[in-house]
Amino acid sequence: MSEDELSVSRGIKYAVDLIICIDATGSMTPVIDLVKSNALGFYKEIENRMKERQKNVDQLRAKVIVFRDYWADKPDEVMVSSDFFDLREQSSEYADFVSLIYAKGGGDEPENGLEALAIALNSDWEKRSEFPKQRHIVAFYTDASAHSLEKEPKPSHYPNDIPKNFDELTDLWSEMSDSGKRLLLFAPEATPWTMIASSWEQTIHYPSKAGEGLKEFENEEILAAIINSI
Repeated sequence: MSEDELSVSRGIKYAVDLIICIDATGSMTPVIDLVKSNALGFYKEIENRMKERQKNVDQLRAKVIVFRDYWADKPDEVMVSSDFFDLREQSSEYADFVSLIYAKGGGDEPENGLEALAIALNSDWEKRSEFPKQRHIVAFYTDASAHSLEKEPKPSHYPNDIPKNFDELTDLWSEMSDSGKRLLLFAPEATPWTMIASSWEQTIHYPSKAGEGLKEFENEEILAAIINSI
């Protein structure tokens, strides 16, 4: 009997938190359209796939972080984050938020992907003891490299609670439980994504073509990556 089957048989509750970080700059239309088109049925699709695998998830929450470029875009468009949606009860609210995402701006690459990742890692993850089995997943989508966290001078609307350098960001990841965390990195083979892929534990890198909006990825591949991480 597998670990998941044992958990079900013993009545152990399983909670999954999924954070979707999306680069919403101009070239990212293909993956944004894909996420939007599947938003309303996202929970049902995951639930059906999990049942096929004989896995029981008692709580599934999703959060979305949309990012662009602090140096090139308007303050209210650079970093837009939702709260966690309980997809069993708030799937329509989740779909409504996703429907508002649009590809725009960014200027030339790089973008502010590391800041978005920092915000994701600092989220209010499910940690209650009533869910002894937990999974904390970040699915990250970009077709660009990222600004260094040490880039100066920073614009006035740059947040104050972002790690000052890559080592501090790495510490945030290291502090999360190895057994529960997963990072799915749909990103080009560029700095800093190759560094993260080679040095951060529990990370899977799906290399993409720079500047092409992840159009080479199909819905099935993206969904399978998420399901396999749960």
